[in-house]
Formats: sequence, structure tokens, C-alpha cells
Amino acid sequence: MSTLYLFHKPFQVLTQFTDHQGRDTLAQWLSIPDIYPAGRLDYDSEGLLLLTDDGMLAHRITHPDHKQSKTYLVLVEGQPDDNALKALARGVTLKDGLTRPARVRRIDTPVVSRREPPVRHRANIVDTWLEISITEGRNRQVRRMTAHVGHPTLRLIRTAIGQWTLGTLSPGEWRRETIHMPRTSRPGQARAPRSRPRRKEQ
Repeated sequence: MSTLYLFHKPFQVLTQFTDHQGRDTLAQWLSIPDIYPAGRLDYDSEGLLLLTDDGMLAHRITHPDHKQSKTYLVLVEGQPDDNALKALARGVTLKDGLTRPARVRRIDTPVVSRREPPVRHRANIVDTWLEISITEGRNRQVRRMTAHVGHPTLRLIRTAIGQWTLGTLSPGEWRRETIHMPRTSRPGQARAPRSRPRRKEQ
């Protein structure tokens, strides 16, 4: 058995436990020893982050061969037309190549936590919420994709990674899951030390 922690990363928190520039890190929110993120989430993005103390589990989650789907709620500037959505779904050519096909759809304004600071409201510009699912993890990929079709991302919230979902977690909250998986690791997949987790009082 392995232990996985599902954390709702708030806006402007680094997905690391230390920072020499004094920015907020995971250490301000999680007091569980010997865990580390399985993947990343940008400083200015919010939502689901997975953490574990098990190196093999982290490998299975993050390795490109496993193609874990990642789903985001994305607030974009303007109103993307059908051609823009089709382009995102087919794949767009970024500086690092063509993106894989994605699932993209317009959605009604979702019920989401208030962000501090909030997204700047502009009375003369209508913004649109999209749900976007991708199967790769390039740097700032979703933001670059929407900018490519002329609709910069204003807010981005990751709601799912593979089978794991954000659920009802509020920013700064976390929950623990026990994962049943083979205990033997292949060469190069060393396990991180295990220790008993301590739950932070909410």
C-alpha cells in the first residue's frame, strides 16, 4: 500500500517546500514529513496537487508513458468561437511543437472559491469559462494554448489528475488516500523514505 495526499493548492503558492525569495510554499499549508509533489502546478494556478512519499507511485503518476489526463477549469479573456475551440481540441503548434488532441468545451460559470486577489473585472469585456482536458504536461501548456488562439487565460484551476479529483476540497485543504499497487520497483525507481503522516488541523 502507498499513501497519496490530494491538496488544493491556493493561488500564488509554489509547489515546493522552500523558497529563497520568501514566497509562499507548501510548507505554509502541509506539515506532513518526507512527502514531495508528484508533478507540478504553476505558482499562479490553483487546484489539485498530488503528493506522496513513495517514489514508485510518483513515477506512475508523472511519467509520460502513463498519459494521465489532467482537467482544468479555465477562465479566458473574450468569447472563443467554435473555430478556436476546434483548434484547441485538434492541437495547436507551440514553440515546443504540436500539442496532443484535447477535450475542450464551454461551460457555465462554475462554483469556485474566491481568489485573492480576484481576477480583475473589465466591464467592456466578456470572459468565458472552459473545461480543458489534456494528456501531456508541458510548461504552462494550457495558458500557452489559449493564448495561441487569441484568448489569454485569466484563471486556471486543476480539478482532476487521472482518477483523482479535487472534489469538495477548499484552497489549503487536503485529504489522504491509500493506494494499492505492486510494491516492487523497476531499476531506477527508488522509493523515498516512508514515515507516519501527521494531519494538520484545519
